[in-house]
Amino acid sequence: MGCLLVLAAVLAPRLAMFFIWLLTNWFGRAYETTLWPVLGFLFAPYTTLAYMVGVLNGGGTISGGWLVLLIVAVLADLGVFGSGSHTARRRSKKA
Repeated sequence: MGCLLVLAAVLAPRLAMFFIWLLTNWFGRAYETTLWPVLGFLFAPYTTLAYMVGVLNGGGTISGGWLVLLIVAVLADLGVFGSGSHTARRRSKKA
């Protein structure tokens, strides 16, 4: 059950990105190239989504509350990578 919860948490932003890409043109309006959304899908999905929402709702620039949202998303993406390496180190010490 725990593995399913982790899998759902990891895939949720990527599923959201997929459906946004499939059903809307928001990525085309927020990004000039397709390279950044693809890299964001692979490495930083929360940041990619937060940037897209900030640009679309902020009139082309990110400021105020949208900037705070972007910073929180960056920290969330970094936390996913950091917690994974921390868990791997802890498991290797037990073995």
